[in-house]
Amino acid sequence: MLKDKISGFIDKIHGVDGVMACAVVSRDGIVAGKFLDRELNEPWLGALTATIFASAESAANIIKMHSMDSVTIRGMDASIMVMGAGDNFLITAILSNRIDPSKVHDQILSIAVTIGEVI
Repeated sequence: MLKDKISGFIDKIHGVDGVMACAVVSRDGIVAGKFLDRELNEPWLGALTATIFASAESAANIIKMHSMDSVTIRGMDASIMVMGAGDNFLITAILSNRIDPSKVHDQILSIAVTIGEVI
C-alpha cells in the first residue's frame, strides 16, 4: 500500500515540466521510490540528499530562519532540488537547466505537502 502511494507520487513529481529524475527519500536517507534517467548509486543519493537537507535545516536554525522548505544546488547542466515532504520524507528532483528551478518549486511543494498529509 505504501509502495503504491509512493509510486503515484513519483509519477506526479516526474510529470512536472523540467524534472528529469526524482526520488522520495526518508529523512534517514533511504530511497523509498524513484524514477532515475541515469545510473546512480541510490544509497549514496539517498544518504547525501538527506544530509544536505538536514545541514540546511541546521544552518537555517542558526540564523533563525522561521521556515525552510527546500535546498537547490545549481550546476552547469542540471540542478538538484531537495524538499521536505512531511515529517518522514524528502523529495529529491534532478532538474534540467532549461527550466528555472523557481518555476517548478511551487508544483513540487504542492506534491510535498500532499505526501506529508498522506504518508
